[in-house]
Amino acid sequence: MASIHKDIPIDAHPDDVWSAVRDFGAVHTRLAPGFVIDSRLDGDARIVTFANGTVAREVLVDCDDSRRRLVYAIANERVSHYSASVQVVADGEARSRLIWIVDVLPNAIAPYVDGQMDLGAQAVQKALNRRAA
Repeated sequence: MASIHKDIPIDAHPDDVWSAVRDFGAVHTRLAPGFVIDSRLDGDARIVTFANGTVAREVLVDCDDSRRRLVYAIANERVSHYSASVQVVADGEARSRLIWIVDVLPNAIAPYVDGQMDLGAQAVQKALNRRAA
């Protein structure tokens, strides 16, 4: 199983970053606008449309406010296993790090997921750094 890790520096207070991460249905407006162009809630899941046209059903597994950690999963015809966690940690007084980890099968899809995560990380930094300004 491939495990992809991203450690994303954010120039914003951890509470502000966590507020955007935990708003599960607003990923397209608050967390990664431009990378995600639409998101709508469907029970315990969100249907996400990415800028490249891909649509995914992401199921909310856990949202832990005390640890500032959110976990979601995807299952579809392209991936047999996709489990992701996003955790916000303080980096000094007013900065944060967003730790995003995705475990995925089949391994052959890992380079694609890694590239998409890089694009997502850029969108998150742009959206949240702008709020801090």
